[in-house]
Formats: sequence, structure tokens, C-alpha cells
Amino acid sequence: MEVHLASWWAQFLEHSDRFDRAYLVEGLGDLVTPHISAPLLRREVQLATDTVVGYLERPANEERAERARDAVERLGETLQRIEERSAGAAIAIDQAAIMLTALRGDYGEAAAKAERLVGSVKLRRLFVTALRLERFDIPMTLRLLEGGQSPGEAVRSGHLLGRYSWWPSWLLRIVTERALAGKLDEETVEALDTCAYAELSPIQANLARKLLTSGDQRLINTAAERLASLGEADAAARLREGDIAAVALAARLTSL
Repeated sequence: MEVHLASWWAQFLEHSDRFDRAYLVEGLGDLVTPHISAPLLRREVQLATDTVVGYLERPANEERAERARDAVERLGETLQRIEERSAGAAIAIDQAAIMLTALRGDYGEAAAKAERLVGSVKLRRLFVTALRLERFDIPMTLRLLEGGQSPGEAVRSGHLLGRYSWWPSWLLRIVTERALAGKLDEETVEALDTCAYAELSPIQANLARKLLTSGDQRLINTAAERLASLGEADAAARLREGDIAAVALAARLTSL
């Protein structure tokens, strides 16, 4: 089974200043608490989770903050007593201990411990959704994470793609392929954006797609020669050098 370190999970919180901790803790509770076999312990974990979530939803409320501290302290004392009184119950408190870690605010460590229990897929979706980023491509981010990219890389690409979801489908396919290959950055997206704004005809769009994906040097040279003949020598040189920004101009002019 795929297992990540606590530091891997903690990266998600570094990439959003709107990270929804209440949503994350509640989600972890929904995933982990059903695995707690002892009914009374499961109930205490649920109550502590609800109390902490209430505080995280309104962190400025002192009464909620105090209630959350008390609930976490009580749960910690309960688990300590169970462990001291019966070594045989150690396995039974493992799941509750995961939630205690989360309620104490160590989300990366809690996720690392929960991963073997609930799996990576559900946890990744939980963390990605908790980012609460605007114009953010969640499905693509999840695909990138599944493909082995780090949270930082996947979140950055998901944010870039979310901002440009209005692009034509042929261009979205290209940018998706680049993202999956780990070749997507701000500069590349800005260059591809010129193609989106170029209002290319179907024939021109097909040429642009081939210039961006085929690697056909003869096609590139032909397009560059056409640009040069139309007085665009600088763009022709940039196209031969692989400058993505020159593709839109090449597609518009060489197909005329």
C-alpha cells in the first residue's frame, strides 16, 4: 500500500492560506472513527471531534477554544488510562490515537497514521478539497498526485489549470498532458494562453496543436520559413528554438 510521510501530507497546508482545518478534522473523523471498535471510546472521540470542529469554525470564540482544549485533554487522559490498565487494549486505541493527533493540530502525522487504515485516495481528496482555492482544478490535482507528483507540484498545476478552464478543448488536452508529465509552469501557461486568445480557426488550431505536440521538425521549419517570408524573422527564430509563444502567431499566419 502507498504510504506517505507526515511531512508529505503537511505540504498541503503550506499551499493555501485558506486551508479549511475544520473540514479536514471533520473529514478525518468521518474516515477514522467508524474503525474504533469500543462504543464508549468511539463516542468520546466523536464528541471531542465535534467540539474541536466547532472551535475551528469560530477560532476567535474563547468559550469554544476552552471547550476544545478540555475535550482534547480528556481524550488524551482516557487513552493513557486505557493503555496503562490493559496492554491488550493497545490495538483498540490506535484509531482513537489517530484522531487525538489530529485534534491536537498535527494533521500531517494524523494523515500518515490514517493512511494505512483508510487508504490514500480518500485522504488525498480530503486534503485537496480542504485547500479551498478559487478557480482550482481538483480532479486534475488528484490525477497528478496519483501520478506521483508532490503536493506542491500538483497544487500549483491544479491552480494554473483552474484559472484557464475556459480554454478550447484542444488546448486543454495539451496543457493537461504537460501537467501530467511535470512540464507545466507559469511561463508555459502564459505562452499557451496566447493560443487561447488567438481565436484560431479549426485549421489554424490543428496546426497549432501539431506544432505544440508533434515535434515534427519539417513542419516547424516550414512554419518558420512562412513567418520569415511575412516579415516575422524574430518569431521564426523563436519558433525554431521551441518558443511556445510563437506558435499562435505561426498558426495564424502560416495557414493564411
